Amino acid sequence: MTEATDVIVVGAGFAGLYAVHRCASAGLSVTALEAAPDVGGTWYWNRYPGARCDVESVDYSYSFDEALQQSWTWSERFATQPEIQAYLRHVADRFDLRRHYRFGADVVGATFDRGRWQVRTAAGQSYTAQFLLCATGCLSAVNRPDICGIDDFAGDVYFTAAWPREDPDLHGKRVALIGTGSSGIQVAPIIAARAEKLVVFQRSANYSIPMPNRPWSPEEQQQIREQYPERRRISAYAPAGTPHGTYHKNAVDAEPQERAAALWQRWRQGGVLFGKTFPDQNIDLAANDIAREFAEERIREIVTDAVVATDLIPLDHPIGTKRICTDSGYYATFNRDNVALVNLRREPIETITAHGVRTSDATYPCDVLIFATGFDAMTGALTRIDPIGPGRERLRDIWVNGPLTFLGLMVPGLPNLFTISGPGSPSVLANMVLHAEVQVDWAINLVQTARRLGVTEVEPRRDAARAWTDHVAHAAEQTLFPKAASSWYLGANIEGKKRVFMPYTGGFGNYRRQCDEVAQDDYAGLVLTTRYESPQELSRR
Repeated sequence: MTEATDVIVVGAGFAGLYAVHRCASAGLSVTALEAAPDVGGTWYWNRYPGARCDVESVDYSYSFDEALQQSWTWSERFATQPEIQAYLRHVADRFDLRRHYRFGADVVGATFDRGRWQVRTAAGQSYTAQFLLCATGCLSAVNRPDICGIDDFAGDVYFTAAWPREDPDLHGKRVALIGTGSSGIQVAPIIAARAEKLVVFQRSANYSIPMPNRPWSPEEQQQIREQYPERRRISAYAPAGTPHGTYHKNAVDAEPQERAAALWQRWRQGGVLFGKTFPDQNIDLAANDIAREFAEERIREIVTDAVVATDLIPLDHPIGTKRICTDSGYYATFNRDNVALVNLRREPIETITAHGVRTSDATYPCDVLIFATGFDAMTGALTRIDPIGPGRERLRDIWVNGPLTFLGLMVPGLPNLFTISGPGSPSVLANMVLHAEVQVDWAINLVQTARRLGVTEVEPRRDAARAWTDHVAHAAEQTLFPKAASSWYLGANIEGKKRVFMPYTGGFGNYRRQCDEVAQDDYAGLVLTTRYESPQELSRR
């Protein structure tokens, strides 16, 4: 029997849990589907050693409930995966959200038929609802590269994006780590300390900033609780959804000593904020060069081998235009005797053998292969479901030339469907938790409005979606971001994927204001439709 509710939510991460809470609070019946056996979303699957958030824990947390944020205590500046998952479990239990979930339900398809979404899982279960809210995550669809010989490897194979629940024992093992994005950079120092030998295979170097993590003192924790209201107020319409701003001058207008002091302060503060030290850093190449050269000097100071240091410095993008990584000793790892770096730009991988990795220059024996090759970011989790609209139009076809959205929240041709943290929104360029709250609130408010008005379908006009998508592209063109040709922001890590800059670079605060304006203008850009159904038709459902 098909389970029927008002809303289906897909996902159990920050966005999914909040969506379920908002639905239940609004009196909407809701079914939530999650492929994993527990809540956590990307923080359930990404449990590799060293997995840690690059936004301070006090900001990377829910703001919707004062009692929740006053009662929960974060132990560190930058929380680890276990602590983040423990927080999400606490939220699920505190607000009694698990009763709405069907865990182990891997959604593989969705079709809009006669005013309702019909959702299918890999196990053959079906669910139906008037509205479908996809909180599937922008970093959740694992990228499994097609490398020759991978099936011939005789050892163990792991993916950082789908790490086993029981941490594998790597002590005394020869490990090959393929990929040097955020996950690879976080996991490398820990593997190096455990393994007999670690060989890191790098295709594209990334900039990484030290993360000077430490426990919060009791005094700091009390101060955080007292300052939460003001912290949230500042973040609400801030460019990145956090209380942190940039230096008060452009880099090109500051004196050299002044610039150096500002950069040192951000370097020591640590984390992704280094990429936003100056207001002009991501729009003016001359300003970006100042920050880039500073970071490269630090890398050369840390890495003792000059050739290795040069290989670790990116050549293909301005600093910050690919997601800046954060680390705990990544560059110093290459000073260890048991660690080697292979530059795949010089010696590409030819094949995986039964006992190692063969490049154009050498064979590297290994017992364990670890792929830190990331995700089909921002679109992959959605296109794998590939929702089908009432006109039989598939999402893959609508997005064949790149994502087409209205406010990054809705897609023309797919009524009553909402996408959270996906393309066309600030997404990964902002505080993802506050971002999720804002988008979910907008979606559920629209659902409530539709039901109050007797509207059965809501869908963006195609011209409105095209205008928003053009605005997203224009905003990106005003920045340096598109210069990072190998960035997953453009989908460059997925073979055959259309190269389009997907996040909205106009700032979280500006984005939120535009969402507010659309709602206040009676949802301009949307078509609200009421379809009449006879009692006989309703009884057949």
